[in-house]
Amino acid sequence: MWRDSFRLQIFCLLMAVLAIVVLVHNFFQLEHLDDDTVSGSNWITENNVQHSLSQATKTTRKPYCGYKQQTLSKREQAEQESLLAAIQWPKPPDGKIAFVQSTDPARSDFVIVKPSGFFKVGDQLEVLVRMNDFQGKPKQYGGDYLQARIHSPLLKAGATGRIVDCHNGLYKVFFTLLWPGEVKVSVSLVHPSEAIQVLLRLREERPDRVYFKSSFKSGRYSETTECNVCLPGDLPVCNFTDLYTGEPWFCYKPRKLSCASRISHAKGGYQKGLLTQEESLFFQSDVNIKRPILSSGPDSVIVKPKAFTDSGSMDRAEDPTDSPSGYYYEDQWRPRTHWIHHFNKSDDITKCLQGKVIHLFGDSTIRQWFEYLTAVVPDLVEFNLGSPKNVGPFMSVDLKHNILLKFRCHGPPIRFSTVFSSELRYVANELNGIVGGRNTVIAITIWSHFSTFPVEVYIRRLRNIRRSIIQLLDRSPKTLIIIRTANVQELGPEVSLFNSDWYSFQLDSVMRKMFSGIAVHFVDAWEMSLAHYLPHNLHPEEVIVKNQIDAFLSYVCPLQT
Repeated sequence: MWRDSFRLQIFCLLMAVLAIVVLVHNFFQLEHLDDDTVSGSNWITENNVQHSLSQATKTTRKPYCGYKQQTLSKREQAEQESLLAAIQWPKPPDGKIAFVQSTDPARSDFVIVKPSGFFKVGDQLEVLVRMNDFQGKPKQYGGDYLQARIHSPLLKAGATGRIVDCHNGLYKVFFTLLWPGEVKVSVSLVHPSEAIQVLLRLREERPDRVYFKSSFKSGRYSETTECNVCLPGDLPVCNFTDLYTGEPWFCYKPRKLSCASRISHAKGGYQKGLLTQEESLFFQSDVNIKRPILSSGPDSVIVKPKAFTDSGSMDRAEDPTDSPSGYYYEDQWRPRTHWIHHFNKSDDITKCLQGKVIHLFGDSTIRQWFEYLTAVVPDLVEFNLGSPKNVGPFMSVDLKHNILLKFRCHGPPIRFSTVFSSELRYVANELNGIVGGRNTVIAITIWSHFSTFPVEVYIRRLRNIRRSIIQLLDRSPKTLIIIRTANVQELGPEVSLFNSDWYSFQLDSVMRKMFSGIAVHFVDAWEMSLAHYLPHNLHPEEVIVKNQIDAFLSYVCPLQT
């Protein structure tokens, strides 16, 4: 009898130990996404090559952190491999490329194919870009990062183009002509292909080039230590990995204080001396960063209007992935896939938002939406939460019309000044706490603060957010969710190493693929910033923000057509 009891006690003890091991394992691993919730299994890359998840290119890559690995399901692994394959960038030939053999925008040019042809609204315009090096010799390989747009300054009209790399120093740019009149072509070299290889190296080998810090305090004694997604060396660390999402975050352990005494998070700074002397030549403001490429012939065409009978649909696009997604005309953004209402009166905004709870999650580019709406809507008054300036969280209330507007920054990595530890929240966890419903509006942007990390870090974050969105829509299908894309910005030699448009473009491409096929809407801040005549700015000017808000509100209160 006592033997049976002893065996039973041993069995219970073993089961308890096993349960603890499984629990600890689950805390530090990501949840696996259900097979039936992964969307966007096929897509078209820039070169019009269709990729399938089952045919993803396998790539051997150095892990971004030696002691913190992701554990992915087969579906997640296949999706990640496919996403990484889709954004692979053409490489120069093997061997070191001298600066004089790199792309020189001043010696490069473009030509309009059939510049004297007859063009009408709705036609395609093709432009050929020819790259030369600093010796005037034609480039024999691709990989340069270009931006292109058409515009009519007098009409305040503009649209972006679709760029195709021919991998031989030639690039084709295709524009859809969307308004009548004289239409000019502009092409810029953002970075030569040789600079892109440096940016790739930095992303893979120096994710620590932006560093963070946390303050720890007990009584009058305080310490500050460095933090990041992963930390090198063998010093003891505080593990602040989120238990629900598995998002990793670490700080070096204070010498005298406990990890539980952390009180704040902040941007630490930017590493210097990242480039060799030769590499620095690829990043010169007046030489090869966002420099115009001029035409060797006419740089404009005359576009005739369409016949009156079909003018109503001259700018429509049936496929949401069609390029461009929209265009400016008279300084107003016109999407091509849905109708937009321009909210020029504050009363119209109030009427649209009446009875709504609006959650804004992300970085300072979506904080601009909070600031714009609070300033424009007369009865929307900011409630002082005592939050640090430009950091948040923030909240504005219109009691008369029952409107609640909230902003909260996303969780680390985030390069804000001091954020209280208690306010470091992950978007996925915040979404899990929202009931949702027809009067709930959620807008999310997340991109800029991930540009210095390997893309896997960003994919993990989006996977967690996507899972929470799918669960929220499952329990509250009428909840409205809007994604604000990345935008272009002004670049110099230093900013390019941390926040280049190329980094943002890559992340934005991943984001669009990961959120395709689920019930979210996009505000295309990328094209809205690139197509406009104003200089590029990380925080776009008010006229661009106003157009973003119009696009946002047009989803909240769609026009009846």
